[in-house]
Amino acid sequence: MPDSHAPVQVKICGINDAEAYDAACRAGADLVGFVFYPPSPRYVSPEQAAALAGRSGNGRRPLCVGLFVDPDDALIAEVLEQVPLGLLQLHGEETPERCAAIRARFGLPVMKALGIGSEADLDLIEAYAPVVDRFLLDAKAPPGASLPGGNAVSFDWSLLAGRAIPRPWMLAGGLTPLNIAQAIRATGATAVDASSGLERLRGVKDPVLIAAFIAAAHSA
Repeated sequence: MPDSHAPVQVKICGINDAEAYDAACRAGADLVGFVFYPPSPRYVSPEQAAALAGRSGNGRRPLCVGLFVDPDDALIAEVLEQVPLGLLQLHGEETPERCAAIRARFGLPVMKALGIGSEADLDLIEAYAPVVDRFLLDAKAPPGASLPGGNAVSFDWSLLAGRAIPRPWMLAGGLTPLNIAQAIRATGATAVDASSGLERLRGVKDPVLIAAFIAAAHSA
């Protein structure tokens, strides 16, 4: 279980407007995620992300994470020219070799997202562990889903019970202010990520839900 003296790290992903960014900062988010994947309703351009990251954030500046889906080097370079990212989140079908190449090329830590639907999906961790800095364990996208994440579904948390994961990891997938405490207890997660569960409309974050989620995670 998480160390009771170490608050759970919280990432708010899919930030795409000033109200949401400020709410995340005000509530004490540790990380904020910008989605550089145009099919997503949470997509931001590099210019938009740069403007958000430059806000005062009420005195607190969370680590900025860039979410990419099977990006080429040109896209990552374009974003990094404008946005001060501290972590690259790879949320597509990137191979271990591709993750290693991105990590070496850009000199930033890499977090690989893995869609989890069964025990077999967790077996992929072994192949990626030597070449990434952390994992994001998300629910596997439902059949026919247009997005690899942000689909408001959870996976079977019992799959993580007693599982040794050789890198720091973050729990994602259908997390809300109402279920986050249960999720942390069930998985032992020391870092969590939420997006769709904090929206009042698809792609539009609710500051009240952001604050409630962060408070619930920190007190779990």
